[in-house]
Amino acid sequence: MNRMLTATLAMLVTASIAMAHCQVPCGIYGDQMRFEKMLEDEHTISKAQLQINELSEGKVTAQAVNQSVRWVTTKEDHATMIQETIASYFMAQRIKPDADNYQKSLMAAHKVMVAAMKCKQSADPATAEDLEKAIFDFYRAYEGKEPAFEHSH
Repeated sequence: MNRMLTATLAMLVTASIAMAHCQVPCGIYGDQMRFEKMLEDEHTISKAQLQINELSEGKVTAQAVNQSVRWVTTKEDHATMIQETIASYFMAQRIKPDADNYQKSLMAAHKVMVAAMKCKQSADPATAEDLEKAIFDFYRAYEGKEPAFEHSH
């Protein structure tokens, strides 16, 4: 019985460490990659919004409804991924309270999360443009320099 309890506890600890890999102090960080991924997610949201608008202009068919639902789901998923990147990666690990740019980075990160939420609520392409701007503004606050990404509208 005691061995079984020990084995179960070991398995639970191992599983929790594996699930929280990005939050263990491994020292391997890819900030640039995270920003690029958020921009890729934003471009997917933008495309989804355009497709939703196109599909809503035509004849309502079962296929159009099906495609619209798929685009809405895609838009929601990518907005959620951006929010998770901000929360789990930047806010939990990378934005340090003792950093000179702490408040500026925190406010800019919050604006990205809010902009992603607004993309979930709307099919208006302006919300994706606002999200892209918020990501660039967050980059400026966090990195302290102008972004040099290939991604833009």
